[in-house]
Order: sequence, then structure tokens, then C-alpha cells
Amino acid sequence: MKKNICFLVGNLSSSGGTERVTSLIANEIAEEDGYNISILSLVDGKTPFFDLNPLISIHSLYDKKISFKSNFLSTVWKIRKFLQEYQIDTLIVVDTISCIFTVPALIGLKIKHICWEHFNFINNNGVKLRDFSRKLAVRHCDYVITLTEKDKNVWLKNLKNIHAQIINIANPCPFPIQDYRKEKNTKTVLAVGRLTHVKGFDMLLEAWFQVNKLMPEWKLKIVGDGEDKLILSEFIKRNKLIESVVLVGNTNNVSKYYEEAEIFCLSSRFEGFPMVLLEAQAFGLPIVAFDCETGPAEIVEHNINGLLVESGNIIGLTDSLLELINLSNIQYKNMSSNAVKNSTRYSVNSIMKKWLAII
Repeated sequence: MKKNICFLVGNLSSSGGTERVTSLIANEIAEEDGYNISILSLVDGKTPFFDLNPLISIHSLYDKKISFKSNFLSTVWKIRKFLQEYQIDTLIVVDTISCIFTVPALIGLKIKHICWEHFNFINNNGVKLRDFSRKLAVRHCDYVITLTEKDKNVWLKNLKNIHAQIINIANPCPFPIQDYRKEKNTKTVLAVGRLTHVKGFDMLLEAWFQVNKLMPEWKLKIVGDGEDKLILSEFIKRNKLIESVVLVGNTNNVSKYYEEAEIFCLSSRFEGFPMVLLEAQAFGLPIVAFDCETGPAEIVEHNINGLLVESGNIIGLTDSLLELINLSNIQYKNMSSNAVKNSTRYSVNSIMKKWLAII
């Protein structure tokens, strides 16, 4: 008999990294024998942003955004009824904060309960309720999945009454390793992510303002959308960077931009496990990244496949971008080759073995 696996997400129609990796893992499990996969969105999610295996069933609790504070009990009840109706064997909660609903919803039900954390423990993303949800998760879930070994140890150190098994499963790279050799000729730096404060694009633009003075022929392309778009656009106009910086917006074809870029930059203030770094390495891109909590240091080897910069050090970011821009062809090819080699550690096959072992 097949096992019924359900992923609970915020909104499958969103274009963020959480939705991307959920779609990726769900697709891979759906290819395995013995599993029926469903994805339940708290809100909307009827039109997934990322491609899904047609065998995966899509569901939604609410058609549009609501106040979950006012609808707390009804949300718990809806989740419980869904799990019972579809005879779910394993529930994977994507984002710890949703455990405030799933912990009471699963009372008395024999359903394996997995909490999948996508932020690092130090960062609650400005939501104090997430701190409480993490305490619920370690006490009542069967597993808590962290994205890095470092973050797993922080969970173990900072929380008490731990019932769940806390294990580290990194996100896989969604792209296959590219078989072409990257050439140093496009004069393009790429950044990818939601245009929000935590991603630090404001700091990247400050650094780029200095880079542009010395390397005016180079371009910075930022792929993504979000609430800080207006602020970033105004900075670009005010500092006369319109010819140098492109805010691409969202795209379903991000691989095109990896192929066209020469260098990748991550300027985040915080990260959980930055999939964009895995993607960049699969395309052979040397990386400049802030050494923020957590993730970059587990992916980027300083002076081997990229450069790590003290978190928040804009001058350091400027200098490191210029250093990669000025690599010789031989230096660039070596760093590019090392990037591709490192990305093989995060192949879908190796990551899936860990998931299949617990579901």
C-alpha cells in the first residue's frame, strides 16, 4: 500500500526559495514507487509558480489571505479534517511557524510529523511567534529538519525538552551540473533573491556604486521581486546607475541569467541555506558572499570557489567583487571548476536518500 505524504506550505503560488525546494523535493518523491504526494497551501496555491509532477495533488485551505489570529481554531480544524479525509501518513510542515496549527491538529492522530526549518535559528524573520513554534516543534514533532549542521547544533544548544530527532538535510541543487565550461567574458555580476531587507540588496547597491566607478562596463543584474523594489529603484536612479544595474523581476527561466553571468554575489544579512549559491556553482560561477549566519561558509570555500566577506562589510564586498572581476583567465577557470566540483555534493540523488529514510 502506498504511503500518503502531505507538504503543508504557506502559498504554493509564491516564487520564493521555500516554494522552489518544496516543489523539487515533492517532485522527486513522486517519482519513487510507493508514495502519493499532496501539497496543501494555507492560502491560495492553486496555480503553482514552479513546475510540479502531474501526479501531485494540490489543495488549499483558504482562497485568499485571512487573519490567522481570528481564524486560528478553524484553521486547526480544517488541517485536521484534511489529514483525516486523505488518510495522510506523513505530514511535512514547510516553515516552523505553521506548527502552531499542526501540533494541535494532530492530537490523537497516528501521523508522522516532520517540521522543515528554512531559516537559521538566530533569525526568526521578525516574527516572535516563530520562536514559540520552534519550541512546539521540538516537543511534539517526530523530526525537525535543519538545513545546516551548524544550525542543528544551535537548536540542540538553545532548546529544552526535545522530543524530536533534529537532523540536518541540506537543500539539493535544482539544476543538473552544467557540462559547458564557463568563460570569463560576459562582464555581468548576478544576484538572485526576494527584494527584501534580509537579502541585503541595499548593501550590494552601495558596494556596486563603488565598483561602477572603476568598472563602468560591468553590469549587475538582480533577479527577483519584493517589497523593497521601490527603495532599490530610487537608489539606482539617485546614484545614476540605470545603465549599470538591471532589476529583472521574477522569472521562470532563471537558468538563462546564470548562463549569462560571470560572477554571483550574495549580500544577505541572514540565510538558512542559500540555494542560489548551489545553483550558481552548478553553472560554474565563482561567488562573493557575506559570511552571514548560516549557510555561505558551508558552501563557499574562501579563495577556492569564491570569496567570503565579513557580514555587513560593504567595503569588503566592494573589494571582493573587484578582486573576482580582475581575475586572470586561468584563475577564473580554476575557481569556476572548483565551484562545479563542490556543487556535486548537493545532487538531488544524494539528498533524496536522506528524505526517503525518514518519511
